[in-house]
Amino acid sequence: MNVRSVALTTGIFGACTMFFLAWWLILIGNAEGPITLFERIYIGYSFTPTGSVVGAVWGFVDWGIAGAIFAWLYNKINK
Repeated sequence: MNVRSVALTTGIFGACTMFFLAWWLILIGNAEGPITLFERIYIGYSFTPTGSVVGAVWGFVDWGIAGAIFAWLYNKINK
């Protein structure tokens, strides 16, 4: 399993997920309310248009690192 490929794939998936989650909540009108766990963990992330871009960056970094660790561990165990 190529570590770089898995990290890039999961990073892109994470960025899209965080971006569309914010926009989905904006569009259905549930963006207002108490602070969520995502807003506490990811600095600058909020359910606003600007926050969705910040969330996409956080999602790419966070999920990319997780994907790299997963692929690296898979390769170590598979040997």
